[in-house]
Amino acid sequence: MIINIKENERLDELHRNGYQIIQNPDKFCFGMDAVLLSGFAEVRRGEKAIDLGTGTGIIPILLEAKTEGEHFVGLEIQEDSADMAARSVKLNGLQDKINIIIGDIKEASAIFQAASFDVVTANPPYMTNNHGLVNPKRELAIARHEILCTLEELVRETGKILKPGGRFYLVHRPFRLVEIISMLTKYKLEPKRMKLVYPYIDKTPNMVLIEALKGGRSRLKVEKPLIVYKEKGVYTEEIYDIYGY
Repeated sequence: MIINIKENERLDELHRNGYQIIQNPDKFCFGMDAVLLSGFAEVRRGEKAIDLGTGTGIIPILLEAKTEGEHFVGLEIQEDSADMAARSVKLNGLQDKINIIIGDIKEASAIFQAASFDVVTANPPYMTNNHGLVNPKRELAIARHEILCTLEELVRETGKILKPGGRFYLVHRPFRLVEIISMLTKYKLEPKRMKLVYPYIDKTPNMVLIEALKGGRSRLKVEKPLIVYKEKGVYTEEIYDIYGY
């Protein structure tokens, strides 16, 4: 299949099933957080999953490769990113397994039926508008700061489109952990698993992975930490495994 690669775009290998992804480094490229989320999330046989704010579609494509889920959806508000995601889906021959939809996370429950997904994933902007400088490039600003969607709006819509007993997988920053847990419980999404990610074993964590269950009882399992590097420039075996190297 011939797929048009536009100016400034590139093809990156995903090291899974021979899949590739189209990205534009002048706009936004996926990071390790998206890959780690795809390794943390569980999509079981016959389940339907949606990634909210999918960007160039990295999480649905990786989840299709790593799990036995039946169908995957990526919701993205930026048309250029959604276009790259849709072309990547076609490039990998996944049109029957993945749909890319252009739309606003804040309107997810209007776009999709209530309680229509078994799994929701999200790698949202980590910063509020009070955190740090906003990137002058709009695409990068939207990816890093809560310009188009807040954490509460994301969690609210997740609660609406998840089936009872459905699971929400989120990657975020530890400095907002109290706010995250408070917001999840407000919308009846009970945190069940948490894993902290450390760049090095002797450093403080810089990412947190959370699984929440819609309508679940209060019981949280804190899993063993994930260490990214065993020394400078050398990943730990667990990271190599998640990436599929």
